[in-house]
Amino acid sequence: MANEEKPEPLGRPLIRLALVVVVGGVAPLVDTTVVNVALPAMSDEVHVGAQATQWVTTAYLLALAVTVPVTAWASDRFGSKRLWIAGLALFFIGSGLCALAWDFRALVAFRALQGIGAGIMLPVLQTILVRAAGPSKTGRVLTVVMLVSTIAPIAGPLVGGAIVEAGSWRWVFVINLPICATAIGLALRFVPGAPAQAEKRLDLTGVLLLGIGTVALLYALSNAANQGGNATVRVWTPLIAGVALTAGFVALSLIRGTRSAIPVRLLAHKAFGSATASLLLTGVALYGALFLIPLYFQQQRGLTALTAGAVLALQGVGSLLTRWVGGVVDRIGARPIAVVSVLLCAAATVPFAIATPHTSWVLLGAALTVRGGALSAVNIAITAGAFSDLSHEEVPAGSAIVRLVQQLGGAAGTALLATIAAAVGAAAGFHAAFFCSIGLTLVALITCIGIPARRRTQPAAALRADS
Repeated sequence: MANEEKPEPLGRPLIRLALVVVVGGVAPLVDTTVVNVALPAMSDEVHVGAQATQWVTTAYLLALAVTVPVTAWASDRFGSKRLWIAGLALFFIGSGLCALAWDFRALVAFRALQGIGAGIMLPVLQTILVRAAGPSKTGRVLTVVMLVSTIAPIAGPLVGGAIVEAGSWRWVFVINLPICATAIGLALRFVPGAPAQAEKRLDLTGVLLLGIGTVALLYALSNAANQGGNATVRVWTPLIAGVALTAGFVALSLIRGTRSAIPVRLLAHKAFGSATASLLLTGVALYGALFLIPLYFQQQRGLTALTAGAVLALQGVGSLLTRWVGGVVDRIGARPIAVVSVLLCAAATVPFAIATPHTSWVLLGAALTVRGGALSAVNIAITAGAFSDLSHEEVPAGSAIVRLVQQLGGAAGTALLATIAAAVGAAAGFHAAFFCSIGLTLVALITCIGIPARRRTQPAAALRADS
C-alpha cells in the first residue's frame, strides 16, 4: 500500500518540457498587467482619453476569448506542437508591431493580433503538459504553470512601472520579443510532435456561437462597473446576446456530441464538471479581490502604484511556498487541498474587509502571503482535478473549457466587486466588496467539496504523451 501511495517521479524529459513551455507562457501571462501600467503613458503619446485607451486592453482580451474555442479542434488537426509555435509566432509579430505602432488604431489592431496568439498559447500550453504528464503527474506539472500564472499579475505592475519610468511605453512590448524567440527555438527542439489528423473537421457554427458569445459576455462584464448612461448598449445588450449565443452553443453541442467544437458533455464527468464549476466560482470570488487589493493600497493607504506593486509581491512569496502542493494532489486527489485552500483564502481576505487606516502593515502583509499561497494551491488542485478523468483525446477540449471558465469567472468577479465598491464609495465600499468576496468564496467551497477526493486509475492508452 505504501508503494501505491508514493507518486512516480516526474522524470527529466517531463520537467524539461514543462520548463520549455513555461518560457513561452510567461509572455501572455505577464503582458496584460505590464501593459495596464503603461496605459497612461500611451494615452499621452497617442492623444486619446483614458476611456478610449482601455481598448488597448479590451481588444487583446476579446481577441484572446474568440480564439480559444478553435484551439480544441486545431490541436488535433495540426498537432499541439505546430499550434504552440504558431501561437508564439503570432504573439511575437503582434508584440513587434505594437512597439512600432504609428497611431492609436494601429496599436489596437496589433493588440488584437497579440490576443489571437495568446488565445492559442494558453490552452495549448495546458494541453501539451496534461497529455505528456498523464493523471498521476498532472498536479506536479501544473504547479510550474500555476506558480507563474499566480506570480505574473504581481510581477507585471513592477516590471511595467520600471519600464515606463526608465523609458518609453513601447518597451513593454519589446521585452516579449526575446522571450518568444527563445520559446520558439526551444519548442522546435524539445516539444514532441504529433501527426496531423487531416480528417478532423471544424465545427464552424459552434466556434462562432461560443466565440462571439464569450466576447459579448466579456465585453458586457468589462463595462459593468463603468456603464455611465449607456448601460443598455454597453452592458445589457451584449450580456443578453452573450447568454443567448452561449445557450445556443450548448444546445448545438449536445446534439452534435463528439463532433462539437467543444463537447459540453465533458461536464458529465464528475471530476471535470465539479472542478469547472469550482473554477468559475473561485474566479468570481478570488480574482475579483485580486483586482481590489492594489486599489485599496493606493486609494485608502496612499501608496504609489509602484510601491503597492512591491507590497503585492508578498503574494508571490506565498505562491512559492506552495510548490509542494502538486505532489499532494497527485497522491491524495484535489478535494482536500481545494477545500483547505478556499477556506484560507476567505480567512486571509477578512483583514482587508475590516481594515482601518491604522490596520497593522504586518497583519496585511501576512494576509497577503497566506492569500497568495492559498490562491496558488486552489488553482493547482482544481485544475489538476479537472483533468483527472479525461481521456487523452478529451484534453484539448477540456483545456479550452478551463481557459474560458477562468476568464469569465475573473471578469465577472472584477465587475461585481468593482461595482459594489463604486456604488457604496470610499472605505465602506472596499469593506462591502471584500465581504462580498468572502461570501462568494464560501459559496465556492460547496463545489470544491464535490470534487472527487482521489483520482481513479486511467487506462494505459489515456496516458500517451502527444508524440
